Amino acid sequence: MKKAKVEKKHKNIKGIVVSDAMDKTIVVSVTSFKTHPKYLKKYKSTKKYKVHDAENKHKVGDVVEFMQVKPISKDKKFEVA
Repeated sequence: MKKAKVEKKHKNIKGIVVSDAMDKTIVVSVTSFKTHPKYLKKYKSTKKYKVHDAENKHKVGDVVEFMQVKPISKDKKFEVA
């Protein structure tokens, strides 16, 4: 019996461009709030992603939405949606 191929749906992530110095790549900072397991206090957590920007049209300060794709390079696994 063959299993049906299930297509994964990747959710889009929204963040702010913090660097556009590289060619066809932007660095996007995503901020989220997490809750401490013991003290139940909320704190801010920031993560940076290298995102593929084929047209080099996004500049520092822009809000962009990106999604996960197959690896483009060692660090880039995301592409502007």
